[in-house]
Amino acid sequence: MDRINIKPQSRTHAQSQHAHTRMPVYNGMPARELGSEGWHKPWSGGNGGNCLEAMKLDDGRIAVRQSTDPDGPALIYTPDEMNAFIQGAKAGVADFLLS
Repeated sequence: MDRINIKPQSRTHAQSQHAHTRMPVYNGMPARELGSEGWHKPWSGGNGGNCLEAMKLDDGRIAVRQSTDPDGPALIYTPDEMNAFIQGAKAGVADFLLS
């Protein structure tokens, strides 16, 4: 498991309870350990609020969590991994997930 010590990205020091704390950030970690501020719903539809939330970390990686389980696991992706996923989804590569 790849663990790197970073600070979660914060908009202001007041917005993040971890702004001054270094902690290991790793794939599958409890999302609550990244703090409650800085999460965004980059896409959301008429699905009753069930959507993904994403947070950009200081080292450029992206944390993703399920909005209905904000204390559940955070999946951590590199910018290249996220770019490949988004570009593939735009190109229809992931359409099989919807059928």
